Amino acid sequence: MGKLIVTDSSGKTSEFELTKERVTIGRHADNDIALADKAVSGHHAVVITVLQESFLEDLDSTNGTQVNGKAVTKHPLSHGDVITIGRNTLRYESNAGAEDDFERTMILKPGQFGAAFDAQVGKAVGGAPSSDAPRPPAAAAPAAAKPMLAKLRVASGPNAGKELELSKALTTIGKPGVQVAAVTRRADGYYIVHVGGDTGSQRPLVNGQPIDTQARKLSHNDTVELVGTKMTFLMHP
Repeated sequence: MGKLIVTDSSGKTSEFELTKERVTIGRHADNDIALADKAVSGHHAVVITVLQESFLEDLDSTNGTQVNGKAVTKHPLSHGDVITIGRNTLRYESNAGAEDDFERTMILKPGQFGAAFDAQVGKAVGGAPSSDAPRPPAAAAPAAAKPMLAKLRVASGPNAGKELELSKALTTIGKPGVQVAAVTRRADGYYIVHVGGDTGSQRPLVNGQPIDTQARKLSHNDTVELVGTKMTFLMHP
């Protein structure tokens, strides 16, 4: 469960624990976090918390809501995010702290970026794997043929040593608008495919080679490079 460190327009700082599922923010006194600022709408924004995840939503406010200097309408909060509402700032801190920040920012949740983006992911991962690793028909794969679990271990940067478990059928990783890849868990192993990014942007790399919209099978100890981070693909029982 996280909290918001609120600094109001006068510079006064207070903390607000996100113990409720729905926490409202605005100028009116009936809000959970009331901000005495004419630049703030009566009911300006809301933070919704489900389990350990918190999401910010702007309530069609007059002057808008920003996170880390960018205007947002809906935004999944990560440790250290700074929300700006009028002349007030609200810093989000997760009890998990920065230790979980890498996973929270790298793994993209289904529906987080809209149906069009999800459709793009589904179309890409639904294609046939590369010719050197043919995919058997799903109906022909016995239940016992499911691969061992795998994980990505960060090999570079301040998050070196952190691990992303790949236990789901589909794990989408990266940063929208920069580089996005999807790792799919199939009966015959794990595959990675490039599914998004700016036109002409560099594609994610596997062992130094760019990946395509054609799914590529991953092998133990492969090096995956995405948004400037190198990760090692590891199979484990």
